[in-house]
Amino acid sequence: MAAAHEPEVIRDKAAMRAWARRRRAEGKAVALVPTMGFLHDGHLSLVSAAAASAGGQPVAVVVSIYVNPSQFAPTEDLATYPSDLAGDIRKLAATAAVAAVFCPPDLYARPDAGAESASCLEEAGGAYGHETWIRVEHLEKGMCGSSRPVFFRGVATVVAKLFNIVEPDVAVFGKKDYQQWRVICRMVRDLDFAIEIIGSEIVREADGLAMSSRNVHLSHEEREKALSISRSLVKARTAALNGNTHSQQIKYQMVQTLTEAGGQVDYVEIVEQESLVPLERIDRPAVICVAAWFGKVRLIDNVEIQAPS
Repeated sequence: MAAAHEPEVIRDKAAMRAWARRRRAEGKAVALVPTMGFLHDGHLSLVSAAAASAGGQPVAVVVSIYVNPSQFAPTEDLATYPSDLAGDIRKLAATAAVAAVFCPPDLYARPDAGAESASCLEEAGGAYGHETWIRVEHLEKGMCGSSRPVFFRGVATVVAKLFNIVEPDVAVFGKKDYQQWRVICRMVRDLDFAIEIIGSEIVREADGLAMSSRNVHLSHEEREKALSISRSLVKARTAALNGNTHSQQIKYQMVQTLTEAGGQVDYVEIVEQESLVPLERIDRPAVICVAAWFGKVRLIDNVEIQAPS
């Protein structure tokens, strides 16, 4: 027999919606943790946050596992994105906190029902395929939106679909994907989703590297070099808190550190925390965001800073 805490695995959209509605009828809050699988301790911290999100009310935690094709450009790593569904379910069962795992085979309408998932889903449009997209027009610009122009369109759309299927009271997102978290918060506000969005803090390896499913693709040498990301953020935060609030100076020093370590910098930006507007000076709550390539792996990280008093 399955252990009492083993989550129910649900693949069908209608079954997932019915399951969530039954939990709510039982007086439970439904908390959703959207993931793309290949789970690590960072994801499990989101599960813990979801389990504690109802303020004493019974809560049913749902973890979705779905590698969303619409957020990948044709040149990106959809085909090689790591996957271990059986391992993921074992990890979630071990938490004793997850009631259900939603892992649909596909969330998009396609002219050919048997078609393989494809980056961007551009081939799925037309008379019968998926063609409805959600854009968070300001917040999706800049940073990751500059180098991944279809990314936030795909993220906002699939998250809205998950919200409509699971109908959660609460949804938890990691703040490592800072721009993504803010995009989802804005979408929920603007479209009147009755869902509380919780941003959960970054979980790091013992050496400081932010946990990411893509870390598995780093060679030993690349991983050592990638530690320059978290180290540069710590130095930047320390400099800002010690009075150097000039964004350009801090950004230049970070780019220099990352480049000297062998990274290819995508961006380093210092922006206001909620609006993501670039700041010339750190004179209000800010976040320093960075994306850099080490080998063929693109990593992102960030650190929040409260304005010096």
